[in-house]
Amino acid sequence: MALAPIQFDRTSGALEGANLWERTAALALVTGSKISSHFSHRGYNGCANLLRKTLPERNIAIKLNADAIFEFPYGDGYWSKLLNRSYHYEDELELLFRDSADVDYTLIDCGANYGYWSVLVSSAPYGSHKAIAIEPSSQNFSKLANNARVNGDRFELMKSAIGSARGTAHLTGTKHEAFSIAGGTNSGGEEVPVIALDNLVDDGKVSRDGKFLIKLDVEGVEIEAIKGGTQLLQGDSVILCEEHGNDPDHTVSRYILEQTPLKLLVHDPRSNRLETVTELSILDRIKVSTHVGYNVFGTASAFWQNRISALNANAARRMQ
Repeated sequence: MALAPIQFDRTSGALEGANLWERTAALALVTGSKISSHFSHRGYNGCANLLRKTLPERNIAIKLNADAIFEFPYGDGYWSKLLNRSYHYEDELELLFRDSADVDYTLIDCGANYGYWSVLVSSAPYGSHKAIAIEPSSQNFSKLANNARVNGDRFELMKSAIGSARGTAHLTGTKHEAFSIAGGTNSGGEEVPVIALDNLVDDGKVSRDGKFLIKLDVEGVEIEAIKGGTQLLQGDSVILCEEHGNDPDHTVSRYILEQTPLKLLVHDPRSNRLETVTELSILDRIKVSTHVGYNVFGTASAFWQNRISALNANAARRMQ
């Protein structure tokens, strides 16, 4: 019988249900996160995953807010940074999601992994939005389904990869946060179905006249995913897309800027604003670490552009 999850409350810092060694490990994980944060958490994942091998196999349930629980295997290198209460995961996305709590939109969470953003966006403090969590990996999908269950099955699940058209592909990779179908004719990995974003309209999952925030964390097939979303992206949608720190050519941003009608924006930590990108050189300054991802935003929607302008105005007032 599986051990009950350890409980951790990010607001209070309370850790419950852990034995002495697990408490010691928590202290090490938090300390490691704080120290490695000074160099973009380089090396943290590997060290945490080594520590995990010394721990019993059990989950930790992180209380993200009063209406959001996020579970993952205790000691997981990618997610254990959440034990550090000063750590913010993808804070540029959090900025937009928090500001959009009052908007009637649907989150399309592509490459959902264990469902962090679907859990948060469907929670009351973020507006209790509809979310569709799309994840191709069977290994990840079981953990995603568990997070849907512990949050009352309030968001929809789809087991699929995202591409330019329907089909099948093969996953490659060894890290759960980096499975990819890029070059996916390799029969060595798990075979998975592929859908295009516009198939969600075709299949009646969403209405093309709705409002959408579309998170594309699809590990190397961002451009293919954008090509498959022409209908959705013509409407009131924003794509939230990873720009890899190790790509000096800014391939994804270049494609959005030069090959689509979308307005390109990026979060500038200096101003805490979503700045319009007209020259890719701004990314040379923002992408300071080669081993992490940076999110860029693309939209053709006047509604969302007005919302982002208001968000920027609020940020400017906060800094005065």
